[in-house]
Amino acid sequence: MSDELDSLPAAPHDPPPNEPPPAPPLSPPEEREPFWGYGDVALFVGLAIPCLLMSWGIVRGAMALFHIDDPLKAGEAVAEQFVFYILLFFALRMIFLAQYGRPFWRSLGWRPTQMPVPTLILLGIGTALAIALASTLLRTPDTANPMTELMRDRTSLILMAIFGTTLAPLCEELAFRGFLQPLLVRSLSPAAGILLAALPFGIMHYWEYGNSWRHALVISLAGIAFGCVRHVTGSTKAAVLMHAAYNGFLFTALFSTRKDLPHLW
Repeated sequence: MSDELDSLPAAPHDPPPNEPPPAPPLSPPEEREPFWGYGDVALFVGLAIPCLLMSWGIVRGAMALFHIDDPLKAGEAVAEQFVFYILLFFALRMIFLAQYGRPFWRSLGWRPTQMPVPTLILLGIGTALAIALASTLLRTPDTANPMTELMRDRTSLILMAIFGTTLAPLCEELAFRGFLQPLLVRSLSPAAGILLAALPFGIMHYWEYGNSWRHALVISLAGIAFGCVRHVTGSTKAAVLMHAAYNGFLFTALFSTRKDLPHLW
């Protein structure tokens, strides 16, 4: 009998009454979204000035080296803006990699749009019509300004249209809706974040339109529309497509009303 008892498995020992039960395993901390902070925004804004100066120097230096003259200034302006965007977003990519080890595009919300592309195009056109109506109600001045000076002839207008429907909406949305807005939404609220990201977007165009606060205001309203789509879809790509459609519709309307350019069609 004793041999049989010895062969039975030992009963588990209950923990002493005064010993606390083992703690459950710790779950990994939730990852902050977005992972960057306002210090990174300040650094990004601060880098804009040296990048702008470098782009000006690179383009002017290349034009002098190859004896290129651009009396209409549109080509020079587009080239400077292109180099500026390359330098600035390369710096942001280095910030993401060096400080956080994160990729550039996915971090800024470059993901599937969640909305059909035709819907985004229609939203862009609808926003353009609404902004045109708001401009009329605000009596936005239709006078010469630095922007209209860049589109005085056929070649310059086509060049600005190509730039305004491709690189410009891409880079502006990456900066304002991909980088700034998610941080403001996280810190404040969706409504406040969308609004506060749209305001500097409009102010950025203040000088381009002859220091017109009305232009800055209606462009801020367009930025709110882009921001709403970015927030609802979670996709900066969706905002880019909507912004491109918005600009494309405005350029198409401009082409159709320029009586001095009948040969565009």
